[in-house]
Amino acid sequence: MVAHACMGSNAYTCTMDPRLEAFQRLLGIMDDLRTQCPWDRKQTMESLRPLTIEETYELGDAILENDLDGVRGELGDLLLHMVFYAKIGAELGAFTITDVLNGICEKLIRRHPHIYGDVKVEGEEEVKANWERIKLAEKKAGGSDADAPKSVLEGVPRGLPSLVKAIRIQDKARGVGFDWEHAGQVWEKVNEELGELKHEVDAGSSNQADELGDLLFSIVNYARFLKIDPDEALERTNRKFIRRFRFLETESRKDGKRLGEMSLAEMDSYWERAKNI
Repeated sequence: MVAHACMGSNAYTCTMDPRLEAFQRLLGIMDDLRTQCPWDRKQTMESLRPLTIEETYELGDAILENDLDGVRGELGDLLLHMVFYAKIGAELGAFTITDVLNGICEKLIRRHPHIYGDVKVEGEEEVKANWERIKLAEKKAGGSDADAPKSVLEGVPRGLPSLVKAIRIQDKARGVGFDWEHAGQVWEKVNEELGELKHEVDAGSSNQADELGDLLFSIVNYARFLKIDPDEALERTNRKFIRRFRFLETESRKDGKRLGEMSLAEMDSYWERAKNI
């Protein structure tokens, strides 16, 4: 079967759309795998879950490395997983890939009233705020009063890594207007939290962990005002440290030295050299 779609604003100009043809091909392969491959036939949503998480991180790695070929490949892997879940959902009689695609299309239309409705927005921040308000309204309309969300923060998954969770919590709060007015206020908060942490450390208090958490949360807030993803920034620093430390290991080994037997000053000399590569 050949897929066709109307392209552009002219409803009478229809040409074969290779995107639809490729997607239909993937669906057909998924049908074959599910019926003919022992491994694919055995999989469940639960067994696929950790693999999907791994694929997501691999995509993130490719993006940070600016490896566009890698991004393309990892996107394919993730798309396969999405089709796989939809196939299992259809077998269970719960939903089909058509339901999934129509569902996300309808959601995007609802949450972009500035495109598909008569809402006017001034910029990106208003779009994000509208998104959160519409999302909250959808949840309230989706069930009884007892089922309605009691907090705008209920949409933040509990299983998110803590740093990413802090970002999402702050985004949610901002969506309903609970936010600082400008970055200067947040910077003052960072310094306030740093002072409180130092006070607890100097006092040998048991509240050090709490104060450290407050400081990290305020730094995430400041990063948001700078329009920097703190999770990505930290990962870039992780990679930079690994690259420099491996240089230290490799070059010191060439000189016949061992890390555990070197002084800090000796190691630091290699570290300084690593900064220049």
